[in-house]
Order: sequence, then structure tokens, then C-alpha cells
Amino acid sequence: MAIIHYQFEAIHPFFDGNGRTGRIILLLYLKMTGLLDLPALYFSNYIIQHKDKYYTNLRKVTEEGNWEDWIMYMLDMVEQTALKERSQIAEIEKLMNEMGTEIQQKLPKIYSKDLMEELFRLPYTKRNQLEKTGLGNLKTVGNYLKELENNGFLKSEQVGKEKLYLNFKLVEVLRVK
Repeated sequence: MAIIHYQFEAIHPFFDGNGRTGRIILLLYLKMTGLLDLPALYFSNYIIQHKDKYYTNLRKVTEEGNWEDWIMYMLDMVEQTALKERSQIAEIEKLMNEMGTEIQQKLPKIYSKDLMEELFRLPYTKRNQLEKTGLGNLKTVGNYLKELENNGFLKSEQVGKEKLYLNFKLVEVLRVK
């Protein structure tokens, strides 16, 4: 993986987008080799935070043939990113359980596992999304969303002609830290 990434970055085949493409190739390689089920690690944040080390180690391979520091950097990147994202997933699961319990207590008539899954599928939802999941007609799901907003679970925002309902606590967990 480290060798593939180095070779791609050394060739630098495109005028723009080499970094993004290189990171996508890393994810696809990890998926292809069975090390990831989904290509869902976000390496960009780690690379940005350790940019000097990234470029120093790249240059050391080119100028000195020093692969060890480069490989160790890449392994550390994968490990630290995976640990951070595992922690974030645990936070999301905890939030989903806590919010589910609270909704079940405050709004038992609208609570369902399907509703909870939909509220956490994306950081926002809208009436027609909920209707498509079979949770009710537009009027019913609109009432659910209003109740969730009135009870502090969601915040609405008008975007063009549509009203989006934001799971603001989920957004906070998803923010890059």
C-alpha cells in the first residue's frame, strides 16, 4: 500500500487532483485486499495534520531510498485513522441509543426503530425521504418531524422550497476534529 501510494505520488500524473486520487487508490487497495469491508476511512485529515512528515518521508524515499520511514508513516496513518473513526462510530451508536430512549419516553406514539435509523442515515432528513421509507404519508411524517423539532431532537432549516430537518447532535459528532 505504501509503495503504491509513493509510486502514484512520484509520477503525479494529473495537473490537479493527484492527492485525492492517491487517497482513493489507497482505500480501494485496502478494500480489494479485504482489509476494509467498505472504503470508508478518511485519510485526508491525518495527512493534513502531519503534512511536513508526509512530504519529508516522500522525499526521503526519492532522495535516499529510505522506505522504512515512509512505510511506518503510512501504517501509522491507517492505524490512527481507523482508531479515530472507530471511536466516532461508537459515539454515533451511543447518541443513537440515547436519543432513541429519549424519543421513546417523550414521544412514544412516533418512536420506531425505522425512524431512528432514518434520523441517523444522514445528518438531515426531509418529509419525502421519510415517506419513501414507509413511515407514513407526507402529512404524518411531517407531523413526526415537527414533534421531533418541538422536543429539541431536530432543527429545521428552509433551503429553497424544501424544509430540511437537521440532526444537529449527529452533525456535531461528525465534525472533523
